[in-house]
Amino acid sequence: MAQVREPDCSFIKGNDMSTVTSLYDAWLAVENDLIVGYGAMEDWPGISDWSNLEIIDADGKIVLPTYCDSHTHIVFAGSREGEFVDRINGLSYEEIALRGGGIINSAKKMQAATQEQLYQSALMRINEMISQGTGAIEIKSGYGLSLDAEIKMLRVIKKLKQALPIPIKATFLGAHAIPPAYKENRQSYIDLIINEMLPAIAQEQLADYCDVFCERNYFTPEEIISILNAAQKYNLQAKVHAEQLSNSGGVLAGIKVGAVSVDHLEYVGDAEIEALLQSNTMPVILPGAAFFLSLPYPPAKKMIAAGLPLAIASDFNPGSSPSGNMNLMNAIACIQYGLTPEQTINASTLNGAFAMGIAENYGSIAIGKKANFIITKEIPSLAYIPYAFGSNLIEQVYINGVKYKGY
Repeated sequence: MAQVREPDCSFIKGNDMSTVTSLYDAWLAVENDLIVGYGAMEDWPGISDWSNLEIIDADGKIVLPTYCDSHTHIVFAGSREGEFVDRINGLSYEEIALRGGGIINSAKKMQAATQEQLYQSALMRINEMISQGTGAIEIKSGYGLSLDAEIKMLRVIKKLKQALPIPIKATFLGAHAIPPAYKENRQSYIDLIINEMLPAIAQEQLADYCDVFCERNYFTPEEIISILNAAQKYNLQAKVHAEQLSNSGGVLAGIKVGAVSVDHLEYVGDAEIEALLQSNTMPVILPGAAFFLSLPYPPAKKMIAAGLPLAIASDFNPGSSPSGNMNLMNAIACIQYGLTPEQTINASTLNGAFAMGIAENYGSIAIGKKANFIITKEIPSLAYIPYAFGSNLIEQVYINGVKYKGY
């Protein structure tokens, strides 16, 4: 049984990320939807302490908490495999975006999609993600880029929250790109976000966070500080897409406004690492996006060696990371970034929960936390999960103490 922590442990950092606290030959007790006990089998209190006891035999298997995926864009309309082929033929992500691809491409498809179409397609993706071991998800808007379309996306996320038994966090990402109609007057679009979108979202209580894409050809550090400060007036905590395509100042701007997390981080440097060490902001890496776009690897090992915590998320989206499989994300982090399996487990469970603001109830095996956990197939060790990256090693997933059977 892996990732056994005290209930007040909210994240893991630095050298501690190299250890996953585990019990061998262990038992885990669940009552209703909560973890109520665990320990070594030699200390098993006996069946008489519980009535109507259901016993699950996990001999030879590993139990660990479900993954907490703190960065996704899974409400979208249509795939973008054409851009995938364009990149194979030599175009960069930025060149594709300048030709009307990328986020703008998804925004065009979003305009035509109905809420029900968006809901059903996202439900299918979440269903697959849960079966692969994910038990908490953050979902961003950002493919609307207009008041009506952003509200449409966030209403879909709200419906998913209400329909599904896993925690879902909603993030408003209206500042994902500048719409073509505002190319010559970007300040007007920023004013639209601040003066119209944010009040409308707050009125319907549609979002938990506000995110901004800080990057050349997108939004500057000064612009994101303005947007995120405005969002905080509506009790929307800050997140930032930072340092993905260049060192653009997103991390430092995010820290300045007290961001919960800064995500991507391929171009993070020493100044950003030092600033993060003095902050409460969680660095989040997105291995699927760097892998799919052939970007430089973020300095993940260097960040941990410096004493930072680190979270891993999937960035599931149609353009740059069309997968929500957190087992694959951890494998990429091991194989390409040189992280250990233990570091990736800490990053994708408890630290992911912290990046979503749910570490009090999710992300580890602890008394009083929600009974969201994975039972693997018979495998020799935790390291076997990223080692056998092409195999599905998740046998069962329990959500709120109930075996997941699909929704």
